[in-house]
Amino acid sequence: MKELYYSISAEVFEKYPAFARGVVIAHEAHNLASPPELVRLLRAAEASLRQQISLEQITAHPHIAAWREAFRLMGVKPSEFRSSIEALGRRALRDQELPSINALVDIGTILSLRHLVPAGGHAIDVLTQDITLRPATGQETFIPFGEAADEKPEHPNPGEIIFVEGDVVLTRRWVWRQSNHTLTLPSTTAYELNIDGLPPTSPGQIEQICQEALELIQRFCGGRLRYELLTRDNPRICLTG
Repeated sequence: MKELYYSISAEVFEKYPAFARGVVIAHEAHNLASPPELVRLLRAAEASLRQQISLEQITAHPHIAAWREAFRLMGVKPSEFRSSIEALGRRALRDQELPSINALVDIGTILSLRHLVPAGGHAIDVLTQDITLRPATGQETFIPFGEAADEKPEHPNPGEIIFVEGDVVLTRRWVWRQSNHTLTLPSTTAYELNIDGLPPTSPGQIEQICQEALELIQRFCGGRLRYELLTRDNPRICLTG
């Protein structure tokens, strides 16, 4: 894998100075179907969330409210485009058992539910360019998860925060929806997991969640693991190595 870098643009931190993104990086991981023990952890995370809040209370939870306000500041209606953690939380609070996808995906879901933070993973063994979280120009292309590769691509709205490889969008509206391009599959061996925090979630709390992620990934997938914290003072990291 050639040397690749991961950055967050200055424009993101100008608008959201306290934003922090934990990045858990795995190489030589073995991503198989989740064993029963991991599925039990998923069910336990769902049950724990249901004990903490109700569906009617979810928008008032400080972690969810922070993302709704961030979406408004981005020019996105949070009732029309829900952050990934709000959408996930609503599914769990409707007493829906979330499907087990594979070990790496399930670990991200478990952490999201335990801490009510967005946690989204991407295969990095398919990358050929650096990846960046930045405002969109509107010229980038996006094929949503589940759409055929030959479908006409969408274009993000100018100014919308997007996660990109070059001009290929990996995630629209910051933490809204992923594309097909970097899906985490059973064949994925190199992977990165984004764990996002806005106040009241502190960078220290994000680091603690990253430590949990390292423990779960090592336990269920193995590999060479580390994590980095992207902040206003540390906006660029190396993915390789």
